[in-house]
Amino acid sequence: MNSNAPTRGPRYPLGLLDRRSFLGKTSTGLSSVALTSLLQQDQLLAEDKPKIDSRQPHAPRPGHFRPQAKNVLVIFCAGACSQLETWDYKPELIKQDGKPLEGGPPVTFQGPAGNLARPQYAFRPRGESGKMVSDMLPHLGEVVDDVAFVHTLTSKSNTHGPAENFLSTGFILDGFPSMGAWLTYALGSENQDLPAFVAIPDPRGVPQASVNNWGPGFLPAVYQGTPFSSTQPVQNLKPPADVTGSDDLAARRLLETLNQRHLQANPGDDQLAARIASYELAARMQLSVPEISDLSTEPEYLLKMYGADDTQNTTKASFAKNCILARRLIEKGVRFVQLFNGAYASGGKLNWDGHQALKDQYDVHGAIMDQPAAALFWDLKQRGLLEDTLVVWCTEFGRMPMFQKGAKGRDHNPQGFTAWLGGAGVRKGVSHGVTDELGFKAVEDVLSVHDLNATILHLLGLDHTRLTFRHNGLERRLTDVHGHVIHEILA
Repeated sequence: MNSNAPTRGPRYPLGLLDRRSFLGKTSTGLSSVALTSLLQQDQLLAEDKPKIDSRQPHAPRPGHFRPQAKNVLVIFCAGACSQLETWDYKPELIKQDGKPLEGGPPVTFQGPAGNLARPQYAFRPRGESGKMVSDMLPHLGEVVDDVAFVHTLTSKSNTHGPAENFLSTGFILDGFPSMGAWLTYALGSENQDLPAFVAIPDPRGVPQASVNNWGPGFLPAVYQGTPFSSTQPVQNLKPPADVTGSDDLAARRLLETLNQRHLQANPGDDQLAARIASYELAARMQLSVPEISDLSTEPEYLLKMYGADDTQNTTKASFAKNCILARRLIEKGVRFVQLFNGAYASGGKLNWDGHQALKDQYDVHGAIMDQPAAALFWDLKQRGLLEDTLVVWCTEFGRMPMFQKGAKGRDHNPQGFTAWLGGAGVRKGVSHGVTDELGFKAVEDVLSVHDLNATILHLLGLDHTRLTFRHNGLERRLTDVHGHVIHEILA
């Protein structure tokens, strides 16, 4: 036998013709075919990218599975609302008031740490569940039996702008799509006469990260949020004063005819089709937005319920009107409504950033948010809208259990803070996760903002691992490469 002759084996291609190798490869191949068939039956091999008609970019689309919610309302408290003055009751912090935190950090975000400080408001049990809630929020305290609290959220940043980015986009850096943009990209909207995604800024101004909270990032621009409020209408909806209504209508009809002719001559131009769709939506908004923003049709009892008739606290009245606007948008089928409470960095004067005089500032902010936000929740419930709507209350991070040295306020704390969810698909009257006895760190069932966002997508019928968009060679998603659904709070 020639010792230089090639031998059969994995390095020699003819080895594949060996009977044993052939049968082995065949069995592997057949099992792969069977697995593929099973995955196909479960739609796990289906194309995950939304099938979007560029002529109707906001047309409603199915998700990955049957949704429990159709719409989302996010109440975003800008400035990092303290969990210790609101939802996370810590009796041990009351006992340790005025003492140093043993083993605690000598310096926090803004400087030296002071002593532990008790909650600045008394807590009392609320509802049938007996959930302990601060006296700062007596009206919102009444919703506890209808919501699920998540007490162990953590963030990747202790700076307002990046932390707002993280909450809204899943990344601390600029340039990534907001959650509302992801949802409208995936699902479209039930209402074709209004924006699919509306951001309602606080009467006092926009939040720290501003448009990043409702921006499209690298998604098509058509999925960005449209910012307007009860006091700040959508700009440039009306024609110039010297253009009559009939002239404006005639011009729009002519433009529509020209656009359709041009589109027929260029049937493959998706960018042109999307541009035409955007202008057509803008034309429809000339009628729909002024109508939905007109609160004069709301009955007096409802304005009173929200606090929109408060002549002493005009900021509260304006925020209340924003809450009514949010309800009207949800009622009309707008997919994602982002309602902001609190504005930009201002030493805590315009938002929840209570570093120096937390109690004095929270007396102001609590009064602005409490009654209107609670009325919004109850209004959605009594209209039956919570059956299809997910309501989320959130903030970008929490606060330290100690005061800052030489001040009466709390520094930034991304290591354990609270959000709550209510409405479609959410268990009622439960609390999930535990922070330590002082409310300093999450210690049991520690969660990330990615987990919160994954849960929101899940309730809308979306698998957060499958909702992706290819950008710069990577399949990007809202939850990056992290996140899991918080099943413990789902109904």
